[in-house]
Amino acid sequence: MKIVIDKEIPYFASCVTTHWPDVQVCALDGLSINAAAVQDADVLVVRTRTKVDENLLRGSRVHLVCTATIGFDHIDTAYCDRSGIRWTACPGCNAQAVCNYIEEALLETSSPDTPLTLGVVGVGHVGSKVAEMAGRRGLRVLLNDPPKCLGVDLSTIARECDIITFHTPLTHDGPYPTWHLCDASFLSQTKSSAIIINAARGGVIDEQALLKSNRRFVLDTWENEPDISPEVVARAERASMHIAGYSLEGKRNATQMCLDAIADTFALPKITVSIEPSDGDSTPGWLSRISSALKNAVQVSTQVTKNMITVSESFERLRKNYLLR
Repeated sequence: MKIVIDKEIPYFASCVTTHWPDVQVCALDGLSINAAAVQDADVLVVRTRTKVDENLLRGSRVHLVCTATIGFDHIDTAYCDRSGIRWTACPGCNAQAVCNYIEEALLETSSPDTPLTLGVVGVGHVGSKVAEMAGRRGLRVLLNDPPKCLGVDLSTIARECDIITFHTPLTHDGPYPTWHLCDASFLSQTKSSAIIINAARGGVIDEQALLKSNRRFVLDTWENEPDISPEVVARAERASMHIAGYSLEGKRNATQMCLDAIADTFALPKITVSIEPSDGDSTPGWLSRISSALKNAVQVSTQVTKNMITVSESFERLRKNYLLR
């Protein structure tokens, strides 16, 4: 049995080698996982950087695809379903980490002495934790989640909220598509002082409309990652490289869920993942430091120089070298 994994998924290879000695693990850079690499693989374990579709899987023997992420818009689930390929995601694995990110963003961008209303769009694993945290901090909280018939409509969120944070999946069709959910029409209804936060998926917000609105914003996820817009980065109040969910516990949870899915599918003994002590950044103000690092890297990489790295390389390098908090 062979498993191809994104090499940035922690603990996975060592756990398999220790507990499933007959299973071969091939760890690759997420962007290097191609059709040739998965041709003889039984399992594929990825993150958001690998596009999993017919071009990748056609003719392979892959029976199971696991993504060590909450979102799964990088997987062509319809193709997998048609082809009899099982796929799994990790809902809730990093919900607490994203909630902590939002909490620090609130502390850094708003005054604790001013009564504020927070709008939470998408009340799943993350959104529900954010709502609970904000309530404990004394904020008035409005919820919006039409698929769950929960909360108020988007227009009410836009009109009444001082801070609006998005926690939806990225979908383009169905009864409640979320692509460009935050668009020019939505933004025109918001307060001129409103702060927009996105730690969900980049396409949930129309970034060009956001720029034109002159609203304040905090972004962890971006349109067209890793080829993000330097102008949007420069204008962000806080900017980070899709790491809101990057915590030691969150990574461990995702690895555990992927290993459980493999064990269930192939009748292998269950593995319990233990985490190592963190040497990451858990001190107050880490978001400011991350924001400065990203803005500086993008500023440097957009200078017109033959030998200069690109914006996408800056984004990916910072993301890969981020110390888990």
